[in-house]
Amino acid sequence: MSDPLQFQPLLFGGDINVYSVARAFHEAYGVRSVAYGKYPSFPCHGSAILDYRVCPDNESEAAFRRNTEAVAREFPDKKVLLLGCGDSYVQLAAHCKDSLPANVIAPYIDGDLLDTLINKEKFYALCDQHGIDHPATFIYDKSMGHDFQLPWGPPYIAKPADSVAYWACGDHSLAKVYICQSWEELLAALDHVYAAGYPDHMVLQEFIPGDDSYMRVLTSYSDRNGRVTTMCLGHVLLEEHSPHGIGNHAVILTECDEALELKIKTLLEALHFTGFSNFDIKYDSRDGKYKAFEINCRQGRSNYYVTGAGHNIAKMVVQDRVEGKDLPFEMTRNRSLWRMVPRKVAFKFTPKQYHQEMRALIKAGADSHSLVYDKDGSLKRRLRVMKNHLGNIKRFDQYNKIPAED
Repeated sequence: MSDPLQFQPLLFGGDINVYSVARAFHEAYGVRSVAYGKYPSFPCHGSAILDYRVCPDNESEAAFRRNTEAVAREFPDKKVLLLGCGDSYVQLAAHCKDSLPANVIAPYIDGDLLDTLINKEKFYALCDQHGIDHPATFIYDKSMGHDFQLPWGPPYIAKPADSVAYWACGDHSLAKVYICQSWEELLAALDHVYAAGYPDHMVLQEFIPGDDSYMRVLTSYSDRNGRVTTMCLGHVLLEEHSPHGIGNHAVILTECDEALELKIKTLLEALHFTGFSNFDIKYDSRDGKYKAFEINCRQGRSNYYVTGAGHNIAKMVVQDRVEGKDLPFEMTRNRSLWRMVPRKVAFKFTPKQYHQEMRALIKAGADSHSLVYDKDGSLKRRLRVMKNHLGNIKRFDQYNKIPAED
């Protein structure tokens, strides 16, 4: 019997982002995605919904092209939908997309625009042009040494302007973001980053007060014509606080804020952006404004919160790029709960004011966990997911604080 599907997903990466995208494709179309990652690691290695292939030099352009060409030859009669699940892979896809095999579709903007957007320094300049608020920001250059001043006090936020170059340093002691409680701690963090070999600017920002529940995440899909078709806003209730996981979302409630979403839609369409975008945003209670931290030119690692809310992200790409459909603009309005942690952790570390709705959504079946998928439920797999649950219980007890009573 011939395969009725006209496409084959090809994913780059090996983390929860990849697994979540592969799950969306499997749920919608029953297809196994091919994925290339650097290590034989959970959650992708050994999954029934993935043909996961290990390639140690996966982030090099030569390997990227080689692997893409191999899959294009493997599925000559299908459109190969190439999705990067990390910044380095998206950058490769954007720069190489016009010289890949004819049956490969890489739904990305051009490399020059992508390089502008993923550089936080340039992104904030664009925000200023389009009236999108962001935290007070200072761009630090290594040549400044310790001889500079900031117009705000501690705590200070420090993060790389170029995250691809930052992680390319290969120093595992580097933190994703530095939250510095004193001037001395900030200077030590900057010295550490440049000693590791990072070559670009650091972005220093004012800390916006408020716990994890002040965070928002906005995922959008823009079609081949640069028109936004879907936006899904998530109210983050809990994040990771471990050194390497800091800022990663752990619990999200979907919500809708038309004014915020339409402002971002205007920016995306002015840029003629295509494909997935993902904004990290924080609500500033001091002035009542939502402030953008960054844009990811891809779906975020927590992207299953969108699929779990009933807006399957794989369908967005297939309907746009394979079927050529023009889809109406839609903002997610239904409430749903997404987790990357066990319920025990979700209730222990989120503010109590959200618990009644969380329980109601769980009872109504409007609750999802990226890794808990009954069609990928071998005994070995279930044990590995259980190990992940136990690891999260231990890690959150170690690094997260229980919210104070209201």
